[in-house]
Amino acid sequence: MNLNLSSSSNPDRIRTSLILPTLPARISNTCKRHIPGGLEGLMTGKDGLSSSFVETVAGFTAGIASTLCLHPLDLIKTRLQVDRLSSSRVGGSVPVIREIFQNEGGIKAFYRGLTPNIVGNSTSWALYFLCYGNIKGVMRSWRSGSQDQALTSADYFLASGSAGMLTSALTNPIWVIKTRMLSTGSQSPGAYASFTTGAKEILRSEGIAGFYRGLVPALFGVSHGALQFMAYEQLKLHRSRMAPSAGTTGVRRDADWSHVSSSDAARSGIRELGNVDLFVISSLSKLFAGCITYPYQVLRSRLQTYDAHLVYSGVRDAVAQIWAREGITGFYKGLGPNLLRVLPSTWVTFLVYENTRAYLPRLFSNLR
Repeated sequence: MNLNLSSSSNPDRIRTSLILPTLPARISNTCKRHIPGGLEGLMTGKDGLSSSFVETVAGFTAGIASTLCLHPLDLIKTRLQVDRLSSSRVGGSVPVIREIFQNEGGIKAFYRGLTPNIVGNSTSWALYFLCYGNIKGVMRSWRSGSQDQALTSADYFLASGSAGMLTSALTNPIWVIKTRMLSTGSQSPGAYASFTTGAKEILRSEGIAGFYRGLVPALFGVSHGALQFMAYEQLKLHRSRMAPSAGTTGVRRDADWSHVSSSDAARSGIRELGNVDLFVISSLSKLFAGCITYPYQVLRSRLQTYDAHLVYSGVRDAVAQIWAREGITGFYKGLGPNLLRVLPSTWVTFLVYENTRAYLPRLFSNLR
């Protein structure tokens, strides 16, 4: 599929009513002189910043921010997911925290595997939003030849699922290393000392195939993102169609209505979405998707651990063993800390993404 990575106008471009401080002209001119001509060509289009560039930077920034804020919870969730006992040996999140703190080096132990997690999350979100935005553009063009064509729930599901599959295939090696580093302490036998050490060890002992362990359940798992973004987009549309309340201010994040002029928007009652709106909408969409698709995350983590090739012969065998030894609850291990982690992660990711996406074009216009 041609992802149409051109710099044509994007119907999801945000209009904003937030006030962005104007940079002094001296700083503007200095910054402009230091943007290489070739890079500026990739960044910009006829209407300003390329939508692909904006989506990529917004996704990259969101990935870094969410990882820095919530990495310790990700580590705890991974420890619980890879536990194979019928009843968890650690009994819950609090004992895991105590064990890590006491036996693995204190506070710094909670940041083991931070590098691959930052690399993985920032890269994944950048690629995801880049692909997602452009696939939506292709779908609109196919439907009517116009970038103003509104999409259906099925369109959002397919666009998000396609972007998720591409992203998973490209970033799976990072997640294999990340899972192995988070599932063991730094002093455990065979533990990777660093991201590069892990990559070299996997290549030496397992070959290229080792980097793609857990890819099959990861590809099935794109249904989570597809369901989440389908709900997210539709909730945004629903909320933005509601009559604006008195004194409403915020970033204009009204999905497929972003091509409507401000005067038409006012007459049509299209509401400007603020950070509180995004907070609620992102929470509801995440809970909707998470309750349906969590078991695949457990399965993927089990298949990406150090000795997975010795324990499981494949995806089907892993499902059978988990069911036989642990029952249905085995597929929901770590759900508590996962919910504790994913909601704050969702808030940080979407608020940073949407606000970066809103401010970046305006910031660039001040630098030109």
